[in-house]
Amino acid sequence: MPPVVAARRVEPGVRIMKPLLLAILALAPTALLAQGPPRAGVTAEGFAPDRLARIDRFMQAYVDSGRIAGAVGLVMRNGRVAYEHAAGWADRESGRRMTADALFRIASQSKALTSVAILSLVEEGKLAVDDPVSRYIPAFAHTTVASKSDTGRVISPAWRPITVRDLLTHTAGISYGTDSLVAPLYATQGLGPSAGWGWYTADKDEPICTTIERLATLPFVAQPGAKWVYGYNTDILGCVAERASGLPLDELIRTRITGPLGMRSTYFFVPAADSARLVTVYASDSTDHARRAPDGPRGQGNYVAGPRRSFAGGAGLISTARDYARFLQMLLNGGELDGARVLAPHTVDLMTHNQSGRLFDSTGAAGFGFGFMTTERYGALGMTSVGTFGWGGAYGSSYDADPVEHLIVVFMINQLPNRTDIAPKFLTMAYQALVARRP
Repeated sequence: MPPVVAARRVEPGVRIMKPLLLAILALAPTALLAQGPPRAGVTAEGFAPDRLARIDRFMQAYVDSGRIAGAVGLVMRNGRVAYEHAAGWADRESGRRMTADALFRIASQSKALTSVAILSLVEEGKLAVDDPVSRYIPAFAHTTVASKSDTGRVISPAWRPITVRDLLTHTAGISYGTDSLVAPLYATQGLGPSAGWGWYTADKDEPICTTIERLATLPFVAQPGAKWVYGYNTDILGCVAERASGLPLDELIRTRITGPLGMRSTYFFVPAADSARLVTVYASDSTDHARRAPDGPRGQGNYVAGPRRSFAGGAGLISTARDYARFLQMLLNGGELDGARVLAPHTVDLMTHNQSGRLFDSTGAAGFGFGFMTTERYGALGMTSVGTFGWGGAYGSSYDADPVEHLIVVFMINQLPNRTDIAPKFLTMAYQALVARRP
């Protein structure tokens, strides 16, 4: 269905230009035909089939060597799938093969969806990026910061209020509480070392805002705006989103993002009917071989049989490679996909441009926007073009969206810890197969 365009008064200059415009459009088909079909040995999306085949062999080599159990790789260009491959096992011990529609724990890839939800509320005027977080979570009105001294740990008041912008850019000074400076304090509140590697909350039998209010009583590790510190920032944003919208985070994301975009396999907890599609978690051992992870929060997790009460915007979602690629395509399209508009183009630009100065990377080669790492210098992040945005998850998954090449690369694996180099190499393999550059 074409977009509805409001009627506007036609200026005289536009009337003069209209015949010229029609003439140009009449010549357009001839110009397109002159370009001819894709040259031999190159797909319609600009990839060399023999080079794409290298990726199959590359992924299988990691499976055969035992470094991973299985993975799914997906490459899209111009909104079309150019490559999709499922290698190895979803569950090696039971002989369950990996499939393209397998469900993965995406951990910090959740941050991008929560950030989009926040920016959608900004567009409605329900909050602003420079609002103090305390406007939505009063417990953040007086935060503190821990620092080292000759006598041990010193806790001082924060020099200014933490803002939504600080959280979006990870410059609020908030870690995951596993730092030796604050870890004992966080452990007493069921956070930091007591929450897996700090970020895990799927086992908690309480709403996320209850957890976040408790977090606000603990000292952070840097002053707001002083450093880039990776931590609970987006989980706090999940609570902000709930308070600003009046909806639980799972419902907010479902109604604003995953529902409109047709992401039918993206949710915080796996429905019982889909549990057979959830891949098993493996872990790199001391010899860099993948071993089945144990049950519980530090292994398989509580995504099927857990309490289903904690909607962690920073690390709680489950998804598939195809679903996540649809989400990224919406962003590459300027906030719209298949007639569903999630954000305005300027909002997407705001999110996908560096908003952190040199706090993320002191050299300026990479940056961090509102939820995404950004390529600022070609060569800084593999072969990604300047302007590419992406990130990854604790279980080893990663994604990149390249607006120059209209390219999306998604790599899904569930291995924690993951000591392999397969994800960055998969990105390189995708680019080496792309032989037709965009004009």
